[in-house]
Amino acid sequence: MTDSEKHGPTTGPQAPPTDPALLEALREHVHGALPTTIADLSALVRIPSVSWSAFDPAHVQRSAEAVADLVRSTGVFDEVRIVRSAVEGDTPADGAAEGVELGQPAVLAVRPARNGRPTVMLYAHHDVQPHGDDALWETPPFEPTLRGDRLYGRGASDDKAGVMTHVAALRAVYAQFGDDLDVGVVLFVEGEEEFGSRSFRTFLREQREHLAADVIVVADSDNWSTEVPAITVSLRGNTTFKMTVTTLEHASHSGMYGGAAPDAMMPMVRLLASLHDDDGAVAVAGLTAHEAPVPERSEDDFAAEAALVDGARPVGSGPVLSRMWFQPSITVTGLDVPSVANASNTLLPSVAARVSVRVAPGQAATEAFAAVEAHLRERVPFGARLELTEVDTGDGFLVDASGWAVQEARTAMSEGWGADPVEQGIGGSIPFVSDLAAEFPEAQILVTGVEDPDTRAHSPNESQHLGVLHRAVLSEAVLLARLQGRP
Repeated sequence: MTDSEKHGPTTGPQAPPTDPALLEALREHVHGALPTTIADLSALVRIPSVSWSAFDPAHVQRSAEAVADLVRSTGVFDEVRIVRSAVEGDTPADGAAEGVELGQPAVLAVRPARNGRPTVMLYAHHDVQPHGDDALWETPPFEPTLRGDRLYGRGASDDKAGVMTHVAALRAVYAQFGDDLDVGVVLFVEGEEEFGSRSFRTFLREQREHLAADVIVVADSDNWSTEVPAITVSLRGNTTFKMTVTTLEHASHSGMYGGAAPDAMMPMVRLLASLHDDDGAVAVAGLTAHEAPVPERSEDDFAAEAALVDGARPVGSGPVLSRMWFQPSITVTGLDVPSVANASNTLLPSVAARVSVRVAPGQAATEAFAAVEAHLRERVPFGARLELTEVDTGDGFLVDASGWAVQEARTAMSEGWGADPVEQGIGGSIPFVSDLAAEFPEAQILVTGVEDPDTRAHSPNESQHLGVLHRAVLSEAVLLARLQGRP
């Protein structure tokens, strides 16, 4: 494996090094507090804070309260609030008006800057994905389990480790500076990122005065490896929708009517298959790709990392990382059909699928959805009825890595990890980053994180590498301390 395969693209310029005595003091505090940090993370993992509408919202409320208590423990803030805003599209009111749907609870705390110091917003989210099939988990999903150097559990990494990175870094910095801390801090821990951040835009409008910052740190991304940190500089957008195909008024006997009456699965399969070409690349006119260089990665290395079974090969064309970072992809993430065990010999009258489209950075998600919708409607066979509902869209983002805040972050990461950070794209989506950039165009955005290639976020057996957590906390503490000294 070449150096570029191991370490990715060359990183940019760094700021001058941190004062050695300050760096050592932060290092000692973060290391000494690591058992407490892990215990606090474990307590958060035990709360099944799934924000999807089919799950109990009381768990998300309990998670918000637990996060608020942790934020209070830092000593940094005079007031910590749990805030809910109206879902985008509803009429914002006083939070109790009849007919107004509220989003999930977020945690917000603000410490104003003093003496001309900059303000930094620290973002993470405390909600988690559903855990899925219990049988696929090697340990209970909401019982944090330590195996080797990894803590297993749903949300252990995405993104409750991001929450704890902020909390532990603030504890370390406050232990060093106390009430002399002059850098402004806005801590914003969202409660519905995994459910589309439906009230995010309303929240931004309502809390704009409190959220304004010079630097925004989004702790919800990946690292190059467990030993090499990364700053994410590109994100794909996303559009998801429910696709329902109907051909019959009711189910019918497949022997009596099969061969003449079209069952719904037949056009559904044809429509889904039309979304890709024979190589597995997206075959929808109007979906664009972004052109940018990527580091080399062999298909064999990718196959091992992605856990392809023997004989399976990667899909698409072009450099592997370009396919994941800069090209569109379409995935069918769910089908509403009878299970094999419960299947009867009937023609299905209606079939539904959940479709997720990852959109290349630079293309609007609404434009991408329009292209996919046109593709599907032009190809509906047998006169079937096609409905596209529950549409969510979020734009991708290209980070400007030329500002002083990125240089400060590079130095902080180098000192916290003992390795220079790389700049990488990721195939995932964090749609609200573009919303933050639109609302605060002068702010510099840093997308960091605590994940690594073996984290398995959103999947069974999600885990957090504790060495990565340790280094991420130290890096963020160093960054905050450096901003304390920046005019």
